[in-house]
Parts: sequence; structure tokens; C-alpha cells
Amino acid sequence: MLKGQGVRRLLELLALLKLYLGLAALFAAGIALSPIAADGTNVFLSPDNLADVLRQVSNNGILAVGMTMVILVAGIDLSVGTVMALGSTLTAMLLTVRGWSTATYVSVPATAAVVGSAVAVGAWRLSRARRTPAMLLAPGAGAVAAVLVWIWLARQSDTGFSVLGVLVAVPCVTLLMGTLNGLLIAKGRLQPFIVTLAMMIAALGSARLIAGKDHSVYQVYIGPEGATPAFQFLRARLGGVVPVPGLIFLLCVAASHFVLKKLRFGRYVYAIGGNEEAARLSGINVAAIKTATYAVSGLLAGLTGVLYCAQYRQGKPDAGTGMELDAIAAVVIGGTSLLGGRGSVIGTLVGVFIFGLLNNILQLRNVDYNVQLVFKGVIIVAAVLLQEGRFGDWLRRLRRSLPHRAGP
Repeated sequence: MLKGQGVRRLLELLALLKLYLGLAALFAAGIALSPIAADGTNVFLSPDNLADVLRQVSNNGILAVGMTMVILVAGIDLSVGTVMALGSTLTAMLLTVRGWSTATYVSVPATAAVVGSAVAVGAWRLSRARRTPAMLLAPGAGAVAAVLVWIWLARQSDTGFSVLGVLVAVPCVTLLMGTLNGLLIAKGRLQPFIVTLAMMIAALGSARLIAGKDHSVYQVYIGPEGATPAFQFLRARLGGVVPVPGLIFLLCVAASHFVLKKLRFGRYVYAIGGNEEAARLSGINVAAIKTATYAVSGLLAGLTGVLYCAQYRQGKPDAGTGMELDAIAAVVIGGTSLLGGRGSVIGTLVGVFIFGLLNNILQLRNVDYNVQLVFKGVIIVAAVLLQEGRFGDWLRRLRRSLPHRAGP
């Protein structure tokens, strides 16, 4: 039987693992509350249902990965939902409209600018290392890359964009939007809430302009007049088991975890979120790091837009309504502090699955949608209480009430 110190260690371990224990408890609840199919199988545990959970959480999950980086630097990005919707509308138009459409006029120059700038910066850094004339090499390499990308994308406008084309072009457009957010916040010293709120409104308007007043939803068909059959790959299941959007979500989590935990960029992100002024005084380029986090958030929002279009076979200007709040909720449930400097992408992964499993259980039980919203609200409040230490206070009070071991 555990006594005194043993109980306290057990409680400390429970406090450390509370997030994972919560996910395990929710999974057990899903098994217990699941309907039973006619053949006697548990519907919740069926491979199709679990794969569907992974597919359903993928969009919110990818947005939450970008949101985690932004919140770790003590920021917020309210624009990810509408930027995602803009990405889905751009994707649908690029796939289905022949010739130079509004989407083409937006995506081709944006993609050329992003790729050209990236090549120019890379060439500049390489030329510095080898002591070559950087002023000549960098602009030349960037210009050549931009022209090649421009030609490649322009040729696709007459036949409809390929899957690779939209996977490159759409995230480049949204990356520029995220970069603009970051520059206004980091260089312009504007409040993240105001800047990203303005971008949220601007992205929604842009999506509606691209769709046109008579085309609030762009349907995507597969065939000679629509997308190429390869586009269906983005909504397929690998090996008939793992949905591709879910796999992309898990890859985004793995890459972000590696960047935040193993690279210098990640250490700077935590340092800025912990104490921005101290990070600046220690020589960290705070503006560049903060801008990069918002750029990543925009990039992932565009990728989510492409996946949304593939899953639902449509581009919808108002598809992202409320998704920014779901992403923030998943990050908070995952233990990342809204004050910045504390949290992890792995925690966000758990938070996303807690949100997804809860949705799945309530849907299997045919619970009213409005009641589902109430459940979500309760879970978010409980997560914030845990994060702010109220749970720790309760544990400390419990430990004080336990009998202490007698000294020697």
C-alpha cells in the first residue's frame, strides 16, 4: 500500500501525464459509449471509424500546428480560417478554369516571387560562405528561378493546374499573406489581434471576389473539364487504411517538433515567448523569428485549403468560419500557454485528437450539435484551469492533507 512520499510521487506523475491520461480516458469512454453494429462489433473501434477520425482532425490539426508556433512567441493568428478558405477557392478555380483566371493572376506572380526570393536568399548565403560576389549571384539566381516558375505555371493555365501546381502555388500565396501579418506585427509594432483580424476580413473578401457573386461554391469535378484524376490522391487512403490528409498532418507535426526541439530557430521561438526583451538583448533577431512563425502559419493554412478542396471536392469562401477558434482551442487543450514560451507541438497533437475523439463520440451517439458545442466549451475551460495551475493547487492541497512520514 502506498504511503506518504509514494503517494505524492504518484500524484506528481499523474500531473505530468494528465494530458495523455485524458486522451486515454476519452478513448476508453468512446469504447464504452459506442453503438454496437448488427454483427456485434464495436462501431467506435472499427478501422473505418478510426481512419475517419484521423481524416476529420487533419484540417484543424494542420492549422493548429502553425497556430502553436505563433502562440509560442506570444502571438495569435485569427486569419488562418479564412486564409484556408481562400486557399480552397484558389485551388478549385486553378483546377477547373482554363486560361488566365483571377486565381491565376494571383497565384502565378506570388509563387514566382516566393520561389525567386527563396533561391536568391539561398544563393546569397552560399556565396558569402565561399567568398564569391554575392551582389551578382544572388539576384541572378533568384530572377532565373522566378522566370522558370512563371513559365511552368503559365503553361498550366490552358489545361488546368496539376496537383503539384496547386500544392506549390496556393501555399505560396498564403505564405505571403502570413509574412505580411508577421511584418506588420514585428516591424510595425501592431497588435497581433488587430493585424490578423484585418487579414481575416481581407482574406474572406478576396475569396468571395475570386469565386464571384454567382459562384459562392466552386465544385471540382474529375475529368477532361475538371481536375486531373491524380487530384483524388489527396483524399485517398494509403494501403486502404491511412487517409492521405491525416498522414500529411502527422508529417507536419513531426517536422514542426523537429524544428522546435532540435534547431536553433526553435530555441529562439521559446526564448522570445518567454521574455521578448531578454531575447532581443541577447542578440536574437526577434522580428525575423516572429515573422517566420506567422509565415509558417499562413503556409500551413494554404496547404489545408488544398486538402479541404480535395476532401470535399469544392472551394468555399466561407469554409473556414470558426476554424481559427478550433485551432486555438486545440493548442490550449494541448497545454501551450497563451502567454507564450511554454508548450509543444506534441501537446497540440494530443489536443487535436481529444477534440476529434469528443466530436466522434458525440456524433456516434447522435447528440444534438448545440449540446456538442457546450461539451467543447466545458473542455476548453477545464483545459485552461489545468494549464493555469488550478489543478496543481488542488494537488498541493491534497498532498498537505496526507499524513507525512515520520522522520528518523
